Amino acid sequence: MRSSWTRLSAVLVALLSAAVIVGCGSSNSSSSTTTSSSAASPSTTSSTTSTSSGSNSAVAALVPAALKSKGTLTVAADATYAPNEFIAPDGHTVIGMDADLMKAIATAMGLKIKIVNATFDSIIPGLASGKYDVGASSFTDTKEREKTVDFVDYLTAGESFYTKASGGTDISTIADLCGHTVAVERGTTEQADANTQSKKCKAAGKPAVTVLPFADQNGANLALVSGRAQLGFADSPPAEYQVKKSNGQFKLVGQSYANAPYGLAIPKNGGLAKPIQAAILALMKDGQYKAILTHWGVQAGAIPASQVKINGAIS
Repeated sequence: MRSSWTRLSAVLVALLSAAVIVGCGSSNSSSSTTTSSSAASPSTTSSTTSTSSGSNSAVAALVPAALKSKGTLTVAADATYAPNEFIAPDGHTVIGMDADLMKAIATAMGLKIKIVNATFDSIIPGLASGKYDVGASSFTDTKEREKTVDFVDYLTAGESFYTKASGGTDISTIADLCGHTVAVERGTTEQADANTQSKKCKAAGKPAVTVLPFADQNGANLALVSGRAQLGFADSPPAEYQVKKSNGQFKLVGQSYANAPYGLAIPKNGGLAKPIQAAILALMKDGQYKAILTHWGVQAGAIPASQVKINGAIS
């Protein structure tokens, strides 16, 4: 989140002749997107309006009175994780699968929406403090996170490794990380998994894993480009997207594993779980859910209505 996608790409091409690094924005800025609740279809643009339309009356009836009175759903996203959430070419608008899904959810709830760019590890504390209403940032719903926030599950995704296409590191599974350096985004399940594997390596008498955590995914990507890290480690959709957009500089390596539910994070017992769950189910019924996922190329992660659970962590 240090610069826009185009600015960062230009720097890399000029200085490193490296991959296009996706999804950039300033974590120190107040970059945000505010739209009316009528903005429910997949798009790569956003606007600021003062009207709301197209709400689902059954869903809207579930919205807490305080939020109805406020009228705007404040959503936090770490916009460095394309195609799920990243910064548009205009340098400030948050776009992506999660952004479009949240616009559609806000529509159903009869609310406007403000999407704020925030560092990943600041989102859950921001929810707990009341700064944000929703965290829509590719959160894996875990039992540990459920101690602090509630989740409404809406997608499933695994974890994947990627490396330089030329001169990169070849691994098959996470067990092969011993002795390697891996770049991750701070606060992610990938950081936790890499640290856990490092302990296993040492217990087996093998070299530890050197885990390099960064404030955002761009930092992790740059570490791989510059040679500081041998491997990048991210959720499968962003990892695949980064490889696709790297102009042949990155490649996936090893097997995707650890499929788990993504959840929209909300303040604990704050009254938003039921309306968000109802909104997602309505979007599934009318086809918007599938359209949004397909638009961003993540339709393989679609889940059935039976899996749209509140706090449905599997680990």
